[in-house]
Amino acid sequence: MRASTKFISSTHPSLHLAHPTVESFVWNTLIRARVHHSAFRAQSSLFVYLRMRFHGVLPDLHTYPFLLQSFKSLPHLHLGQQVHAHIFHFGLSNDPFVQTSLINMYSSCGNLVFARQVFDEIAKPDLPSWNSVIHANAKVGMIDVARKLFDEMPQRNVISWSCMINGYVSCGDYKSALSLFHSLQMLEGHRLQPNEFTISAVLSACGRLGALEQGKWLHAYIEKCRIKVDVVLGTSLIDMYAKCGNIERAKFVFDILGPEKDVMAWSAMISALAIHGRAEESLELFARMIHNGVSPNAVTFVGVLCACVHGGLVSEGTVYFKRMTREFGIIPLIQHYGCMIDLYSRAGRIEDAWNVVKSMPMEPDVQIWGALLSGARMHGNIETCEVSLKKLVELEPSNSGAYVLLSNVYAKLGRWGEVRHLRDMMEERGVKKVPGCSLVEIDGVLHEFFAGDDSHPDTHDIHMMLDEIIKRLKKHGYAGNTSEVLLDLDEEGKESALYFHSEKVAIAYCILKTSPGTTIRIVKNLRICGDCHIAIKMISREFNREIIVRDCNRFHHFNKGLCSCKDYW
Repeated sequence: MRASTKFISSTHPSLHLAHPTVESFVWNTLIRARVHHSAFRAQSSLFVYLRMRFHGVLPDLHTYPFLLQSFKSLPHLHLGQQVHAHIFHFGLSNDPFVQTSLINMYSSCGNLVFARQVFDEIAKPDLPSWNSVIHANAKVGMIDVARKLFDEMPQRNVISWSCMINGYVSCGDYKSALSLFHSLQMLEGHRLQPNEFTISAVLSACGRLGALEQGKWLHAYIEKCRIKVDVVLGTSLIDMYAKCGNIERAKFVFDILGPEKDVMAWSAMISALAIHGRAEESLELFARMIHNGVSPNAVTFVGVLCACVHGGLVSEGTVYFKRMTREFGIIPLIQHYGCMIDLYSRAGRIEDAWNVVKSMPMEPDVQIWGALLSGARMHGNIETCEVSLKKLVELEPSNSGAYVLLSNVYAKLGRWGEVRHLRDMMEERGVKKVPGCSLVEIDGVLHEFFAGDDSHPDTHDIHMMLDEIIKRLKKHGYAGNTSEVLLDLDEEGKESALYFHSEKVAIAYCILKTSPGTTIRIVKNLRICGDCHIAIKMISREFNREIIVRDCNRFHHFNKGLCSCKDYW
């Protein structure tokens, strides 16, 4: 790719001196030092480069790879292009290290077209160049292009596999990430051992899918290969176990990390306890962290405030929110304001939630209005629901969850005309309701169930088991909460719709396929509804099963007819 931009300060005659006065490696060292240790990397390293040229020192093959590392964002693109012009001028554009650095620079500056053009002009791309262009495409979500390049590579190393696996995780395609990792195991055997970055990405995929068995296998693999569990890998294991519903195992990993635990490991464990509804333990761990001399950061306080939200600890949450700034000098981010709005609105303190919204130094986003809408829905505050919905639709016209939440309020009040009006509005705007989906893992295999879906090969047996479950629950007083059904159906139709919610279908399948007493773990994409919450409490007692459900908001541990959330979620 021929750069057409003018040279930086090219009007200064001394920039073209041919005889160096200082060895180039000294200047290269200075440039590298500025890249790694300066707050203003681009300007600082560029200043050293210009001084280098001012003194007539010719750049060599090491100069530009160091310099290009400092251009990391879109505002730096123009400077990066000018440096590219210098690379042509000094005849260094065919060096593989320089070419890879150019691909990385253009990718970091957000210009994938230039990055790909540099790659395409390389006659025989080396392995780092292939890895760089794959990473560039995966980073911006062009995962299919990245995979095509990956499949075309003449050879691969562990970085190639890591780039592709991490790309799938970043794009939310967690199943493909796990599948590719299994391919790495089968194709490369013992020749390529995954590094900590590969494993961290795979652990993240396991956590997102709730694939506990695969996560445990990976932990065993780490131990078998004697891969050092440092604080980064340890934090990934904590996060994986917590998201897969095994909080005790997460605590075990946290404890064995020892005294070198950093703020991210502490924060991960605090957040893990919070989403599992163990608010008091989460806050106790925060106090222990402070006692041990570890300073909290913004992420830590998101976990702390989440613990207060899930525990209904309003006064405690207010105190922690104030401490964050007064005691630790942390400026609240929008996530912290969102927690406070969630905390107040869930507790029915809608006016206090509004006051937080008004006090925010930034514009409220989708999460803020969603938290307000959710809390107002719980307490039947129609006016706040309608205002929140309007704001949500302005920010995110395709957000089906907002319409559904307000529909839920209208349905509970029997205002079916408004429900139909909202549904008509959704249809006019092309907004599709996200179908309920539940994931379960049995013997290392993931099974996916959608509400009302009959595509599973065991559908007949699942329906038979569902009928048996409902009959047994009805003997103990269960009656479907049809106010949860947002369709204008007769009572029989509403009951039928309730019975086929995805989490009920998943539980029926697990009871069919697992031995009595086996813990059932479910990952659900939406918030669990009130009827399913009641039903699963009864199922846990009737079938003597612990049932752990992770919905989009938190964990619910059902056991002996009770739930860890204490019916506050």
